[in-house]
Amino acid sequence: MKAYTTLAAVAALAVAFPVQAEFALGDRFTDADGDLIADIPTDPDQLIDPDTLIFAYTPVEDPAVYAEVWADFLDHLSEATGRNVQFFPVQSNAAQIEAMRAGRLHIAGFNTGSNPLAVACAGFRPFAMMAAEDGSFGYEMEIITYPDSGITEVEDIRGQQMAFTSETSNSGFKAPSAILNDEFGMTPGEDFEAVFSGAHDNSILGVANRDYMAAAIANSVLGRMIDREVVTEDQIVSIYTSQTFPTTGYGVVYNLTPELQEAIQGAFFSYDWEGTPLAEEFGRNGESQFIPITFQNNWAVIRTIDAFNGVEYDCD
Repeated sequence: MKAYTTLAAVAALAVAFPVQAEFALGDRFTDADGDLIADIPTDPDQLIDPDTLIFAYTPVEDPAVYAEVWADFLDHLSEATGRNVQFFPVQSNAAQIEAMRAGRLHIAGFNTGSNPLAVACAGFRPFAMMAAEDGSFGYEMEIITYPDSGITEVEDIRGQQMAFTSETSNSGFKAPSAILNDEFGMTPGEDFEAVFSGAHDNSILGVANRDYMAAAIANSVLGRMIDREVVTEDQIVSIYTSQTFPTTGYGVVYNLTPELQEAIQGAFFSYDWEGTPLAEEFGRNGESQFIPITFQNNWAVIRTIDAFNGVEYDCD
């Protein structure tokens, strides 16, 4: 039996946890306008204007696959900015955040759960998200198992093993941890064994191959893997589906020149998806355009989940 939730309990936490007041940027950054992202420096000496721009997509699946998927867009980005653009194949969320923090990454798509940490500690300024033609966007967290696993509902995970992706992932750890605790009274490490696969595709393949009894995953990744026939629908059983969350947020590091940041944003919103590798890959999820977003508004529910889980954005 598949259970659905509106995460009303988590949404109600926004009242109990003043997340917008608690969220703070690292000491390196300022937020004079109160929009919860780092201000662009006003001192010209603090700005950077690189000849080569480095782009990285969140490491949810094989980086080699996505180097090809993004190639046409990066050509468009290069033309719009007048700069060379290189794809940087990161292997983990932590490595992606550290690359931007260290000045080696200029443009990125950070996964849902990593956005707050990237904003707080790396100076990430998200401005776009993929969406369908009608402007709808997002994905759901699902808890999956395999047929005949003996797990038919969430309570059956108690005393068993469950796979997560990484601690910075919203659907791979943060949201399911909050849901399991609040709705089912279950805590990883106490009521079941928690293991970490490192990525959504690893978790999905682990369940499909019966290496993991259950896993928390983003159904957008599952959908693309089924469409590419990496796994088949009859290998997976879903027992829980969450509310819709914002998906990967795209943006830039805070200290690019204002003119370059504007040109990069323009490239995202002027890109023609029709007939491109990007459309072929992300069209599997119904996505066909980039739309404007703000971290302050679109990531409020994610900051609420972080507050519920006691997450602290340690930028030291």
